Amino acid sequence: MAATLSSDGYDLEFEPLRDAAKESFKQLWSLPHDQFMEAWASSPAALTEDTPKIEEIDVSHELIPVRDGEKIELQVYRPKGVQGVLPLYLVFHGGGWVVGSHSVEEATNRFVCVKNKVVVVSVDYRMAPKYKFPYAVNDAFDALKWCRDNASKLSIDTQRTILAGGSAGSNIATALALKLRDENLLSGVIGQMLNIPATCHPDLADQAAKRYNRKMTSFEENKDGYVVTKDQMYWFWNHYTTKAESHPYASPLLAESHANLPPALVQVSERDTLRDEGLAYAAALKAAGVPVKLNTYPGLPHAFYMFTELKQTARYHAAVVEWVGELLENSGKAN
Repeated sequence: MAATLSSDGYDLEFEPLRDAAKESFKQLWSLPHDQFMEAWASSPAALTEDTPKIEEIDVSHELIPVRDGEKIELQVYRPKGVQGVLPLYLVFHGGGWVVGSHSVEEATNRFVCVKNKVVVVSVDYRMAPKYKFPYAVNDAFDALKWCRDNASKLSIDTQRTILAGGSAGSNIATALALKLRDENLLSGVIGQMLNIPATCHPDLADQAAKRYNRKMTSFEENKDGYVVTKDQMYWFWNHYTTKAESHPYASPLLAESHANLPPALVQVSERDTLRDEGLAYAAALKAAGVPVKLNTYPGLPHAFYMFTELKQTARYHAAVVEWVGELLENSGKAN
């Protein structure tokens, strides 16, 4: 069912939340740096009323080595009481490559784990500005390698792997898919779930617009929007990269080719600064012959699913569960 929009194009269900959302994020961004970081790190998960309870899931943690000798944490979700080898849903949280934790994607992780009967592994990749690009991508690659090497321990089927992420996490998931393809290591990855993806450095949007012959105007149209503004998105990018980075593992939209990548679910918010790069990435995948399911959410800002009372939040979670289910069924190996 289509959302009913206000005169200025926002979902009417979001209307009562707009002033409070604007003030809340204004206060958040006014904090000193250390407090700002702590506020993001300690933010509770945005759980809807029907989010599966944690009692339905066995949660464990793994501290794994990465290529430079440091360690990162994986949070592992397994549906309680479900035996046998299960598919792997490897997820990277949002937060602009700078902030965030496992809790950012907690609701979706629980839904997928319980409803689709998969093992969800959330990767606590290292973040900017201390760890700039390509640290997050390399951590993602190393996390997948560890999961593959430890498939028996996790009781997972690495031939049914789905890469997933939200916002900056989607950027990492797309980059990982490209890197795996480029290194002939994509076997077993059957899908990529890309929610509100960041796919192109904003200073390179004109280059992308010319290449794909499409408008890239959402950065300006929604520059003063809710949750993440144009200036704030630049702040995140400037922490993650040292320049307007055109490398395809930073700006996946600018990859030379998008062929031979796994099927994708792309979810885009209409009133998001990142809207057009998400739409462009879905179109680029489709043009390259990659099966794509594109969902748009009218009248809502970036990361709208943190507003748990919205009907479109429920639609978002249901869409992920449905797509993952269909993907596993089409693989011929669904439980």
